[in-house]
Amino acid sequence: MSLRVVVLGATGNVGTALLHRLQQARADGEVQSIVGVSREGPEREGAPFEGVEWHRIDVIDPDAGPRLEKVMRGADAVIDLVWVIRPNRDREFLHRVNVEGNRTVFQAVVHAQVPHLVYASSIGAYGKGSKTVPVDESHPTTGTPTSHYGAQKAEVETLLDELEGENPDLLVTRLRPGLIFGAVPSPEIKDYFIGDLVPARLLTWLTGVGRLPVLPFPAGIRFQAVAQPDMAEAYWQVTRQRAGGAFNVAAEPVLDAQTIGQLLGSRRYLELPVAVFKALAAVTYRLRLQPTDPGWVDMAAVVPIMDTTRIRQVTGWAETMSSQQAVRDLLDHFDAPETLGNAEHRSSSPVE
Repeated sequence: MSLRVVVLGATGNVGTALLHRLQQARADGEVQSIVGVSREGPEREGAPFEGVEWHRIDVIDPDAGPRLEKVMRGADAVIDLVWVIRPNRDREFLHRVNVEGNRTVFQAVVHAQVPHLVYASSIGAYGKGSKTVPVDESHPTTGTPTSHYGAQKAEVETLLDELEGENPDLLVTRLRPGLIFGAVPSPEIKDYFIGDLVPARLLTWLTGVGRLPVLPFPAGIRFQAVAQPDMAEAYWQVTRQRAGGAFNVAAEPVLDAQTIGQLLGSRRYLELPVAVFKALAAVTYRLRLQPTDPGWVDMAAVVPIMDTTRIRQVTGWAETMSSQQAVRDLLDHFDAPETLGNAEHRSSSPVE
């Protein structure tokens, strides 16, 4: 069957990679048409944006619901990547987009009678859990109360629970990835989380192999990552196979002081209390030196390590790049040219 796929948030990190994968699927005859939806549309030409039917819709506009419904009619699947993480200081705006905006998307999916909704959730939706014993998809999605990202991801998971209960014929899929890294989104990630605190070229140099003889690292922190193209593959496989339910997505190995130290070629690492890193984030955030508020540190400290067995067994998905290589590609490309479709839009966003 050749699918008509609608992608919301199609010019960002995952959206750009997903368009590449859908273009390949179209060349293979598995996708008939690709519909891209974003606030501004792509800001550059060329792959993977050519040949996509584009619609510029802001999900918080008063007429967004009817416009989205019109775009979605006849779609076999809607992949919802709608999310913003800036400006951190405007929590009301973040809630309007991330929670109320996604509510509008879900209602449009129902009204347009789309049979399959694929939603971009996150490890951040999970409540506190073990850093040593991996949890499966049944772990509570209660979020991290002090993190706007975690709290809002959890709130949208509750909306999805209600959506499924009210619409039993709608297939709902939730992907819960770890951190999504790689070369292509590297400048965007630097922009979002480090800002101008450290120049990109200096940051790339500092994180080169062997340049940090001692690696400071938050004690007890262990986290997971996945490469951007592998994440796109996960979205395609659950869409292609109509795989419903929740799926944890992450590559091996789990990342910690030892694995990051190996990656950086650091001869030793110094584990410091998480409170030290939180205090540093709080001070620099308060002084507007960087855009990452301390809630992100809280979330990193409490989210569990995920068991990714389900997506591997149900869909056959497997990473092509280790989590360490995904991080290495991120670090090596902070000063690379922008290749996503939303760079100008980000630069014109409200100042932190």
